[in-house]
Amino acid sequence: MKHSTTNQRTRRGRGPARRIGRTLALVLPVVLVLSGTLAVTRVNWSGNSSDSVLTASSSDVSSRAVSRAPQDVLRDRLLLELQEKNPGVALTHLQEAVNGRPSLAQHCVSIARALGRAAVRAYGPTRAQAFARPVCDTSFASGVAATHL
Repeated sequence: MKHSTTNQRTRRGRGPARRIGRTLALVLPVVLVLSGTLAVTRVNWSGNSSDSVLTASSSDVSSRAVSRAPQDVLRDRLLLELQEKNPGVALTHLQEAVNGRPSLAQHCVSIARALGRAAVRAYGPTRAQAFARPVCDTSFASGVAATHL
């Protein structure tokens, strides 16, 4: 009588338990990741009592998250400065900003013209022209002239 041990070794581990184990090893991480992701999106992270499913995509998100272009921020700051102080100070700060950030140079003309138009509204055409400087190819003066005509 001949006993074969090789047949038993090759059959060991090829049963239904091994197939179930392999299936679980592949499917279980996917299920855990998906369920964890869904659980995190259901948590109300904002602290509000509203029962929104996705707080970040709700319609009541504040609009302050919208970022503004650097040239728009600079223009608004200089226009405010023109009203509070005078156009000469605003033009000096415009030149300093362009020297400090060369990427603003392409917007210098439009900002200087806007300052010229605002100076005419605030000081009148004659007094506004007195503040003119050769900043951005005399665009301030062209803004004053365009508003005056």
